[in-house]
Amino acid sequence: MSQLHLEHRVDVKHGDATPVTQGHTHKTNPDEVLLTDWRRTGDHAFVVRAHWPASHDFYATRHGMHDPMLLGETVRQTLPLISHVGYGIPLGHQLLWHDFRWELAPEALLAAERETEVELHITCTEVKYRRGRAASMLLTALGYREGRLFASSSTRFAIQDRAVYERLRGRYADIGLANARALPPAPPVPAPSVGRAHAADVVLSPAGRPHRWLLRVDTTHPILFDHPVDHAPGMLLLEASRQAAQTVTAPLSSLVVGMDTTFVRYAELDAPCRIHARRHAVDAAGRRRVLVTARQHDVEIFRNLVTLTGAPLG
Repeated sequence: MSQLHLEHRVDVKHGDATPVTQGHTHKTNPDEVLLTDWRRTGDHAFVVRAHWPASHDFYATRHGMHDPMLLGETVRQTLPLISHVGYGIPLGHQLLWHDFRWELAPEALLAAERETEVELHITCTEVKYRRGRAASMLLTALGYREGRLFASSSTRFAIQDRAVYERLRGRYADIGLANARALPPAPPVPAPSVGRAHAADVVLSPAGRPHRWLLRVDTTHPILFDHPVDHAPGMLLLEASRQAAQTVTAPLSSLVVGMDTTFVRYAELDAPCRIHARRHAVDAAGRRRVLVTARQHDVEIFRNLVTLTGAPLG
């Protein structure tokens, strides 16, 4: 990934926008909906606005900077939104993440004592249809703050109706049974060691070896498990990557500025998921990188190359 800078500007336009419906973000708690409105700008192009709160219980402002993972959650919420409003996908269909790549300019994370408005310019390509409905696509988003480009992302995902999903997932498609079989959350590593203030927000558990952990899955977490699901959410795996990468680069203070993620299989709730992190070669700009992988049933189910920069600016 190349470093982003804040030179490129666009004119910000707010007319003819439609308010975002909470259900179209697949969030149960309205306070967790980051998207505010959207408008179509082409057959496969959209502009979506979002707000980043001045404070958040999980994606906390630290060192005077917004949590970079807010970008990941903002883009994640656009996947169901664009599927529903842009391609007519009915509620109840399932979205399957294949990959997710993003990077941002850290100076754009500087937070004032108020919420921050961001704007995503979205283009959907490689749209494939099945029986007249969109079944998969590549969604690319450019993020702007005050008209300045600060982030880019791309994510490939599939859309499955409930019947297809249940056939593919088998017994795991039953949310009630999946949660009944869920392992209890393991003890957390010390919160400060992974950049967290509260033990409840730690998603790694000791595994007895350096740079290896068990994924700590707490299905009662109000943010990561906003509503019952039959598997570990993708945002939980991304947070585990962030926490693991920051541990590997300690004691240097670091800020995640990019991720290159591949989702191979679902992370199930009823079996241990093992997280491993190791240093990777620096990128072309000399920024540190850490490769984080997850394995379950001795099979790799997830990998994420995390890019980090130095101490926060604020």
